[in-house]
This record gives sequence, C-alpha cells and structure tokens, in this order.
Amino acid sequence: MIVNPQFKPLNYQGLLTVSPLMVQFMARVEKVAKTNASILVRGDSGTGKELVARYIHQCSSRRDEPFSAINCAALSSELMASELFGHKKGAFTGAISDRKGLLELTHNGTLFFDEIAEMPLDIQARLLRVVQDHQYTPVGSSQLLESNIRLVSATHRSLRKQVQSGDFREDLMYRVRVIPLFLPRLTERGEDLPMLIWHFLEKLNASSERQVKYITDEAWRAMTNYSWPGNVRELGNVLEYAHAVGDGDCIEYEDLNPDLYALNKAGYKDLQSGVVSRSDSDDLGTLLARYHGNKTQVAKALGISRTTLWRRINQEKH
Repeated sequence: MIVNPQFKPLNYQGLLTVSPLMVQFMARVEKVAKTNASILVRGDSGTGKELVARYIHQCSSRRDEPFSAINCAALSSELMASELFGHKKGAFTGAISDRKGLLELTHNGTLFFDEIAEMPLDIQARLLRVVQDHQYTPVGSSQLLESNIRLVSATHRSLRKQVQSGDFREDLMYRVRVIPLFLPRLTERGEDLPMLIWHFLEKLNASSERQVKYITDEAWRAMTNYSWPGNVRELGNVLEYAHAVGDGDCIEYEDLNPDLYALNKAGYKDLQSGVVSRSDSDDLGTLLARYHGNKTQVAKALGISRTTLWRRINQEKH
C-alpha cells in the first residue's frame, strides 16, 4: 500500500510543483514577465498553459489591471471579431446594442490568446494592426480606438509549421513569439507525478464522503508507468473517475480509468515490452521533433527504454 507522504510543493498561482525542471521554468517565467514583450507559451494539451499565462500577469507591472482570455479554437471568425473588437448596434443580425470587446475591457491589462495557431486568417490580419499600431476598429464602426495590452499566447502547435502551411501569418508570428516558453510535459517533470496524485485525491476527499488514504501497489505502478499523453488534465480526470467508482479508503487497480486499465490489463510489465496506447503513439513524431531526433531524450521523456522506443518506431513504420 502507498501512503501520502505529505508533499510541500511550491505554488505558482495554482500551478503546483516539486520538480527542479519546473522550478527552473517558472523562474524564467518570472523574469520575462517583468518585461512588456509578447510571450508565446508552447505546450501540449493539459500542461497548464493558461495557469502560466495568469502567473505571467500576476508577476508583471499590469497585475492590478484586467486579465482576459479568449480561446481561438472555440469561436468562428465572426464571433471572434465581435468578442475581441466589440461591435456597434446593427453591425450584423442580432447586434441589438453596442458591445465592448476584450481589447477595450482589458485595456492596460493582459490578453491571453489560447490556441492562437487556430486563429482565422482574417482575424490575424486585424490583430497584427493592434500589435503594430495599438489601434483597432469595432465591428460596424469607423472609429479608431486605442489599445494598450500585454499579449500572451499559447499553442500546442509549431507556429513556424503553421506559417509554412499558409495557416498563420509570418509577420504576426514574429510579433506574438518574441519570447517563446516551452512548458514541460508531465513525463518531463517526473518528481511531480506522485505529488499531483495525492494533491488531486486530497481535493476529491474534501468534496466527497469517500476518504481515500491508500493506493494499492498495482494501481500505483500502473499510474507511474503510464505516459500521460493528456498530462495533468488527464491525471486529474483519471483520479476523479477512480475516486467516484471505487469504494473504501483505497484506490484499487480496478478503479482506474478504462483507457489506462486497458493499457496495463496484462500487467504493468507490458509497457516495457512495447504495448502502448494509440494516443501515446500519436505523440512520437512530436517528441522526436522536439528533441531533434535524440532517441535517448525521447525515451526518457516517455519513461521507457531505448529498446522499447526502437520497437515503437518500427511499429509506426508498418
């Protein structure tokens, strides 16, 4: 049985860590936050990019001004234009009154563009003017308004590749990517995994009648051997599932999320023999690119041996 050793993590506005790599990363965040340069946070899904953006705001001279966020993957071009620039009454069907956009509402503060690689090209052109000239025009208006914002963006894609494919403007890329920050994956901050497991369980205990105090060795091995392609978000979901479906004061192997259970159902040694999830295999090309083909570093990031990595690469070719 595994018992909570009571970790004492550092807390960066909700981003918890005991990992030296993450402490180093957050020190860099604190340093660049004090400038007024545009920052691009690059990281996989579930790594906490918005938490980093909010911490940048809190460490900046704009901390007492507004912080706003917009998800570029969730809105159509028309809705994003209205949300970002605002609109005048009658500008389009349904515009029954004037509306302020985030550029006006966040004036002097920090505006966070999540998944900026998904931003429509026509909005990119308008945003470029904001970044260059600090001016914009609301939808349906001819009036120029001033804009003073700190621009922080995030993406799980390579903006350079988006430029090459014609999906992102090169001139805007250079404007939003003045300072790139690469947020580590959960597998790269291995010391944080045990701490985060118990952190999530403590939160779940606080809001539930079930009080988990232990984790079986088998369940613990399954979680610590898994590659967590969904990072911290996936870990939280798996533990919420296990907490909800199980009974008593112990997380059992059978309580684990079906995806993780399927990965390990023949025994946790399967991971070392090359039996991996489809979602994990999908990340292989990304990891090879990130580490410039260095297979030793890729194997370390995945928590597997070089032999297993070679086997996976060969499987991908067939």
